[in-house]
Amino acid sequence: MYDASEFDTAFLRHRAAQFRNQVERRLSGSLTEDEFKPLRLMNGVYLQLHAYMLRVAIPYGTLSADQMRVLAEVAERWDRGYGHFTTRQNIQFNWVALTDIPDILERMAEVGLHAIQSSGNCVRNTTADAFAGAAADEIADPRPYAELIRQWSTDHAEFQFLPRKFKIAVTGSTEDRAAIAAHDVGLQLIERDGDIGFRVLVGGGLGRTPMLAQELRPFLPSAELLPYLEAVLAAYNLAGRRDNKYKARIKITVFENGIESFRAAVEEQFARIRPAYSGADQVLLEEIKAHFALPELPAKDPAFHEKTRAVDPLYAAWAGRALSPHKRADYAIVTVAVKTPGEEPGDVSAAQMRALADIAERWGRGELRVTHMQNVVLPHVAKADLPAVHEALRKAGLAAANIGRLGDVIACPGMDYCALATARSIPLAQEITKHFQDLGLEDEIGTLNLKISGCINACGHHHLGHIGILGLDRAGVENYQITIGGHEGDATFPAAIGEKMGPGFAYEAVVPALERLLRAYLDLRAGQDESFLAATRRLGLAPFRAALYGEERDAA
Repeated sequence: MYDASEFDTAFLRHRAAQFRNQVERRLSGSLTEDEFKPLRLMNGVYLQLHAYMLRVAIPYGTLSADQMRVLAEVAERWDRGYGHFTTRQNIQFNWVALTDIPDILERMAEVGLHAIQSSGNCVRNTTADAFAGAAADEIADPRPYAELIRQWSTDHAEFQFLPRKFKIAVTGSTEDRAAIAAHDVGLQLIERDGDIGFRVLVGGGLGRTPMLAQELRPFLPSAELLPYLEAVLAAYNLAGRRDNKYKARIKITVFENGIESFRAAVEEQFARIRPAYSGADQVLLEEIKAHFALPELPAKDPAFHEKTRAVDPLYAAWAGRALSPHKRADYAIVTVAVKTPGEEPGDVSAAQMRALADIAERWGRGELRVTHMQNVVLPHVAKADLPAVHEALRKAGLAAANIGRLGDVIACPGMDYCALATARSIPLAQEITKHFQDLGLEDEIGTLNLKISGCINACGHHHLGHIGILGLDRAGVENYQITIGGHEGDATFPAAIGEKMGPGFAYEAVVPALERLLRAYLDLRAGQDESFLAATRRLGLAPFRAALYGEERDAA
């Protein structure tokens, strides 16, 4: 993984000192809140319902064991003992004091962590496939390109005040595990005639106007990545709307102008910008790639893993959900569920962070990944070590066997923390998972992505859930809309925005409605191998809409 250079460390320390000065000026009254707001947002500091929140960037979701330990220290010393992993592969601390944030930034700078551009109308944290560099289906490792984008976009003078925030995702595998179609720019590494390049998508995004990205270029040579991204941003910077922030995202720019017109604007900018790139970016890329070589993976006999799986049903259930194919047949990728039933989705205590760091250091080559599904990945674990890893995770309360199941629910912080939220998300997620666990239906239901947002900003990605739930305020009362059929996209089904089923439900009516819906699915499916999403594609949404409302329609 990438090791911060002396320049990186010095830059982060400078930014921490700069923000300390800004905080002092705010507290002395020499800066008003209106003057201070854009400065704090540039450093990932939000004013939430009850306290300041610090959003820490985790570039392309990659953490070292030492970095995870520092996050645990931040949680313990300056917060309430936990952090919240987000759908942007970041971590948020929801109870920090403004006066402590400069100290937090200084401490994080020592290990290469920061909060720069985790907010504001700039290029945000670039996300990537959490299995990058390990996945068996990988065409090329996206992390060097994500790191190149990070270095290029950080404090880029031209793109600090874009019409609106800008999010980039990169994947290098045939299976899209980065939801690239839901981003302002999505990059998919592909191979054509022996050359590696990118399929470029533009104009995706969720929020109040969900849209899937459209293809901007079917193949972009990898050497042209930075000048082409610069051309996209330059075209957007000129054409993006600044009169209405709800119409300022690039998805609206592309929609209003049309993909052909926007493509022409990008190509015009590209022709202007490309000659200025003399190859220094490619020299830097080669230096970066050296940081991402596959670590040394000693050969180990996986027999103990197979034997344990045959005799231990709890281990077998966990292994069946948590393990994914690695490039090496004697290794596996482990997804750690940060979704213990009944707990807050995405929340990890300081003790759990330290446990994850210790596990990664002992059995996972010292590396961890944060996923956009609010889980944690150990990318390189020998199968022979998996029983020991499972036992260590069990002791830490992180061994739930629910990856890809209903219990693997995504939920934004909602009204428990967020000043923008219009409804609760976390308590609803807890009630749903506990209800279906008590019914014993989670395994029978099988693969299901449930995603909950507490407002129309859609931080819970509800539009992409097989079942999505959006909490709204209706005359002072929480009201929850249900969508069905959303999908991030894979080899079986393309990406799709979920369809709203009808009138919303009161808080207490949501769980019964979901039970009716999922019991109908169990009755209607063609067999145990047909997932909920596959059943909706085969049958259409009408029978599921009928199950949702039925006798309860008057209660909506």
